[in-house]
Amino acid sequence: MPSVTTKDGVEIFYKDWGPKTAQPIFFHHGWPLSSDDWDAQMLFFVSKGFRVVAHDRRGHGRSTQVSDGHDMDHYAADVAAVTEHLDLKNAVHIGHSTGGGEALHYAVKHGKGRVAKLVMIGAVPPLMLKTAANPGGVPLEVFDGFRKALAENRAQFFLDVPSGPFYGFNRPGAQVSQGAIWNWWRQGMMGGAKAHYDGIKAFSETDFTDDLKACEVPALVMHGDDDQIVPIADSALLSIKLLKHGTLKVYEKLSHGLCTTHPDLVNADLLAFIQA
Repeated sequence: MPSVTTKDGVEIFYKDWGPKTAQPIFFHHGWPLSSDDWDAQMLFFVSKGFRVVAHDRRGHGRSTQVSDGHDMDHYAADVAAVTEHLDLKNAVHIGHSTGGGEALHYAVKHGKGRVAKLVMIGAVPPLMLKTAANPGGVPLEVFDGFRKALAENRAQFFLDVPSGPFYGFNRPGAQVSQGAIWNWWRQGMMGGAKAHYDGIKAFSETDFTDDLKACEVPALVMHGDDDQIVPIADSALLSIKLLKHGTLKVYEKLSHGLCTTHPDLVNADLLAFIQA
């Protein structure tokens, strides 16, 4: 399987489809999933002539189930290892949820001269955790509950999340896709429990405020207003105020998993932004 080995010895799996001379689009997946979560987007954009790349975050999917380095600095450095290995330039980086924070952190810390545009979908910035300075955030007890559920019965926890709030399947009248639920579970269980446990701190406690302020490239912020995982009021609506070149797109009544539930809508808006 194609992979690159990082400076600290972690093998990062990646996919690289399409013409090597085409503009690259790099996809950053959410917790606790893998590059497979981008199937609907990668197939669409490769059919449009783009080069599409996606990796499995360390400890996730087919990458090494390493014990350490489950933090945003390592995540961004791992992306840099892939982009440098493939020599990706003029790339559009698209991140979902945790991957939105990762894409932003990479763009600011490592992406100078390589990143053309940035997209954050249902993304965690500026900061998920409730603090004195971030009173609208999610209380620590919620994330402690995630850790407890994961440690006690990860397989059941990874069934409960997609069956309910992730895709909005707990809403009245929702069209439930059993395949989407099983695919979420499959991706999650491919990864390592240690990476997933530590990753909760990474996505919930990292403050991206400075990254948002420092981002120099055009950025599109996409978010469903019925996102039960990353509530829009304390994420997208705050991020857009901090970005120098930001555009906000809000999707009425859509969930955190809108890339899977409404790929045609998301893909069309992504294409329009990339081609603008």
